Amino acid sequence: MTELFGATSTTDDVLAGVDLAGKRVLVTGASAGLGVETCRTLVAHGASVVGAARDLAKAERATSGVRAAVIDGATFDLVELDLAALSSVRASADALLADGRPFDVVIANAGVMAPPFGRTADGFETQFGTNHLGHFVLVNRIAGLIRDGGRLVNLSSAGHRFADVDLNDPNFERSDYDPWVAYGRSKTANILFAVEFDRRHKARGVRATAVHPGGIRTELSRHMTQADEDALIGSINAAHAAADLPPFEFKTIPQGAATSVWAAIVADADAVGGRYCEDCHVADLQEGEGIRGGVRRYALDQERAKALWAKSEALVGEHF
Repeated sequence: MTELFGATSTTDDVLAGVDLAGKRVLVTGASAGLGVETCRTLVAHGASVVGAARDLAKAERATSGVRAAVIDGATFDLVELDLAALSSVRASADALLADGRPFDVVIANAGVMAPPFGRTADGFETQFGTNHLGHFVLVNRIAGLIRDGGRLVNLSSAGHRFADVDLNDPNFERSDYDPWVAYGRSKTANILFAVEFDRRHKARGVRATAVHPGGIRTELSRHMTQADEDALIGSINAAHAAADLPPFEFKTIPQGAATSVWAAIVADADAVGGRYCEDCHVADLQEGEGIRGGVRRYALDQERAKALWAKSEALVGEHF
């Protein structure tokens, strides 16, 4: 990594001068926000991108700018993927496998945040089922399509600091549902999945990492009221003040997607493999209270990652 990037770096800053001709990338959540921007900057630098989305009509409308950014040699295609229904996940994976073309990078970008209690089509708590289990099945089913030397980037969040995974009650069947605890569990799961996927695949040069994009106003916050947002920002600023950090600032969407692109394309593979990144750098361990920078130790625990993998296999009924 010859150039340093930070919290205000954009996708175009990160990829300045980078030629992605011949590279192929899968991006989930390609119908809004970070997913659309990630697709746009990749095709603008020559990559062929497959965007996955639950609502293809919405994705077609949202990605008109992506298609306009495609340069010679690059392509952009959409595929249907509903992460909240494993039948859809398996069908999407089967279609990609039948197509047979490999990927250099998979960016597991899609997700939901703090909705009211609900269950996926398969009976899992909505956030754990969508954010973690849907991607767990998709990525593992197509793992053979990731070229040697390729990468997996899981979109996590500083929200992982809200909660570790609960392997005994992942679906809130024996405990009261809290939307932020559920979000925290799912985001911790995203990191732990990257840790174990990296361990299993690094012998062939495939590395996996998890990233926090930062606070961005996107459709992800659709379930939050203004009072919810004010309370969350207040708690973040309290944690920042206690740690002698500056107040919270929202990022733009190009700034938010920059860490995904940096970790996928620019960063040194050995530096980010099995790690958690934020603001275009590998995050340090930070055990202080509240939502702020850094990663909690439990999210990088290798034994915890193995246990979550085994639990996830049992829940979805597949062994990888």
